[in-house]
Amino acid sequence: MIKHLRNASLLTLGLMSSVIANAHDDKNDESVTLYRVFVGDHKAPLITAFDLKEPSQRWTFETAGQAKLYSVADHGVVAAVQSDADQVDFIASGVTLHDHGGHADIKTSDPKAITERLKGKRPFHLLEHNGYVSINMDKGGYAVALDAHKLSKGVMEKQRIEQNHAHHGVVVPLKDTWLSSVAADHAEEGKAPPRIGIRSVNVDGSAAGELATCTNLHGESFSGNYLALGCKEGVLTVNTSQSDLQYIMHSYPEHFPKGEMTGHLIGANSFQTFLGSYGAKGMVVIDPTEKPTMQLVELPFRRVDYTLDPIKIYNSYVLTEDGQLHQINLLNAEIENSARVIQPYSMDGHWNDPRPRLAMAGNEILITDPKAGLVHRINSEDLSLIDSIKIEGIPYNITVIGGSGLTH
Repeated sequence: MIKHLRNASLLTLGLMSSVIANAHDDKNDESVTLYRVFVGDHKAPLITAFDLKEPSQRWTFETAGQAKLYSVADHGVVAAVQSDADQVDFIASGVTLHDHGGHADIKTSDPKAITERLKGKRPFHLLEHNGYVSINMDKGGYAVALDAHKLSKGVMEKQRIEQNHAHHGVVVPLKDTWLSSVAADHAEEGKAPPRIGIRSVNVDGSAAGELATCTNLHGESFSGNYLALGCKEGVLTVNTSQSDLQYIMHSYPEHFPKGEMTGHLIGANSFQTFLGSYGAKGMVVIDPTEKPTMQLVELPFRRVDYTLDPIKIYNSYVLTEDGQLHQINLLNAEIENSARVIQPYSMDGHWNDPRPRLAMAGNEILITDPKAGLVHRINSEDLSLIDSIKIEGIPYNITVIGGSGLTH
């Protein structure tokens, strides 16, 4: 139903406003779509950056070691986590997007390394939430939380959150508390203590809540108000919409293959769902608010990497070791299209051997091809090859910054 306001409908007023805005935009504004790609080398301590529309123009940034790349601070910063070098570098992306309701403004400049680096014993999992970028120091027994807004300005304001023991864990920034993974009090000789769950903590590491069991906790992501964590028992979700956190363990369904678990999760930004790994050859679609909560997708070969489509929001893409890219519908958990896009890469061998990694750039899926020294551009409509970009060295980890907006 259209409501009327003094003889003029809201629809008419909306159309008039749109016409006026468009007329203004046509005269004074330019629409810009830009995707800036950052690629970390597998062997050399180097990150290469380029704009997708002009890939021959390059920027390079030296690091201390191999870097896992993350887009943080509203696309304003690339975090380069170098676990083996005990260091995290930050690069100002040179791309800023500011929301203006009906449109976004975009400003671009050259990417630039932020002078200050973060040092710590084996930085590993990074999670951004509630205005903080949290990085776990696996061998330090603490996490460092950085103010994301200040980081986007090149300022590193740090908080240190202690943990009960040094372990391969995570600290999650929430509005009124910190959630920290918890390790067992005993460990096998020469090994880190196993993870047994998660609980609210104070910055000194003291407990601020009861322990929620999550054996072998690994993989964490947000979608809407829900945090999801991979566990041996199932997937633990935390409803963070209220100060009294609600923990629910969703056990793996009986028909799922036994002896496997979810160890990596990606949460959707546009609607309530998660896509997670399940063993080596499975994917699981998770919605903690609907039944069935978990839907299994069985892959023909072992999984290499996967990503979600932020534009075609019901689509996700999984690369398997035979070189095929599979499009999965997140609503029905079915593979809807498959195409061979790259040479085969075996998942046997060391976990950190050079293998392809995926990232989204608008309507394109970017895939690094370490053996060929290429980044492939794949059309997300039909999984066809658009182009391949030559990258010096061994292109490995990848992240993309950017989007569309107006310049005034």
